[in-house]
Amino acid sequence: MADMIRLELVTPERLLLSEDVEEVIVPGVEGDLGVLPGHTPLLSALRVGEMTYRKGGKNEYVAIEGGGLIEISSDKVIVLADAAELGREINLQEAIERKLQAESALKNERQQDAQNFRNMEARLKVELTKIQIAEKYK
Repeated sequence: MADMIRLELVTPERLLLSEDVEEVIVPGVEGDLGVLPGHTPLLSALRVGEMTYRKGGKNEYVAIEGGGLIEISSDKVIVLADAAELGREINLQEAIERKLQAESALKNERQQDAQNFRNMEARLKVELTKIQIAEKYK
C-alpha cells in the first residue's frame, strides 16, 4: 500500500489544491471522514466545516464554506466544494469583521424572514470556521 494519496480540491472558480498527502479529514454531512491511502471507494456530501490534510508530517487546513461532494478512491481524494478557502490565505481580521456583521444581521433578522435568518446563520457558521482555522496560522 502506498504511503501517499492524491488530494484535489476544486471549486467552481479554480483548482485550489492538487498535492500528494499522507491523510485527509473532511467535514462530511454525517460526520468527519478520515481518509488514508488505500481507503475504500466512497462518495459523500460535504458540510460547512474544517478540512485538514497532512503533508510532510505537518497539518494544513481549509475552510469548506458550502456544500459539495467528496469522491474517494484507493489512491485519490477529490473534493468538489461549492466554496472553499485555504487556511493560510484567510485574513483573520476580515473574517472577524464578517462574523460580527453576520451576528448583527441575525439579531435584526429574528423578527423578519425565516429564509434570511437561515442564510445569516449559515454565513456566521462559515466565518466562525474561518476564524478557527486562521488562528491556527498565527
